[in-house]
Amino acid sequence: MPVPLPHGRGMTPEEVSEHPSWPEGFTVLLTDYERHLTAERDLSKHSVRAYLGDIADLLDHLMRLGHSDLGSLDIRGLRSWLAKQQSLGKSRSTMARRATAARVFTAWANRTGRIPTDPGALLASPRPHKSLPGVLNLTDTRAVLDAAAVSADDGSPVGLRDLAIMELLYATGIRVGELCALDIDDIDTSRRVVRVFGKGRKERSVPYGVPAAETLDRWLTEARPQLERSGSGPAVFLGARGGRIDQRAVRRLVHERIAVVDVQDLSPHGLRHTAATHLLEGGADLRSVQELLGHASLATTQIYTHVSTDRLRKAYEQAHPRA
Repeated sequence: MPVPLPHGRGMTPEEVSEHPSWPEGFTVLLTDYERHLTAERDLSKHSVRAYLGDIADLLDHLMRLGHSDLGSLDIRGLRSWLAKQQSLGKSRSTMARRATAARVFTAWANRTGRIPTDPGALLASPRPHKSLPGVLNLTDTRAVLDAAAVSADDGSPVGLRDLAIMELLYATGIRVGELCALDIDDIDTSRRVVRVFGKGRKERSVPYGVPAAETLDRWLTEARPQLERSGSGPAVFLGARGGRIDQRAVRRLVHERIAVVDVQDLSPHGLRHTAATHLLEGGADLRSVQELLGHASLATTQIYTHVSTDRLRKAYEQAHPRA
């Protein structure tokens, strides 16, 4: 019997190679696939790990069905694997992600001659449940940013850094990973534009406003030099020890800054949701918001129209006498 794989997370290439019950062909296959995801698709370590974990689970399922080579993979095997996920109580979003992972994998395997056909092309994707993301209204957003500004009044480098991070996240709607990866050369202060490398290392330019520009300038000229060390490099935002700030620290500081004000708690991604919603409510068109956020598909951006419509409906029901 195959040794069960670790569920609920992805796998590193090392875990793949050390799986004790696999035929050597499966190990070589996933090693080649990991190289494709890293070198050719330029995915993040987190994404590579997730893809490898999904496909390793699929191959493990094939072995349980009595197959020891990829050539036996067909649409029935893929559907059987997804049916197993459903029986284990996996969410619709997880099911949709794994169906996508299977399609990407079989397309690659077919394109590279490892399987004669592409069974994943016949696989329908379970539609994930779309929950409306939490956002702050304009009043609450101002209160959060004002509170962050008050915390920075003591002139401490960390306080000024945190204020610049809060302002830039809200001003641009960039992802927390994109913010942490910013280098000084990515900031065009004269044009108030930040260059961002998003998913798949796709480059885009995102403008930011005057409040973010002012706090960013104070951070770069007054506070950053106080935290800078010999190994700081070109990173825009630094941690307390002088290295590039990591995503966990940014998430923690966002929660802390929002907790000061009596509003709903949000993550950095919540500030991204908030920025997108406010752009649309302010009259920005959907295509422009899609470009600013770096969404590959317009359908991803459209969830923010649902947020705006939902808030409009609540306002209508509260205010209209015949609602």
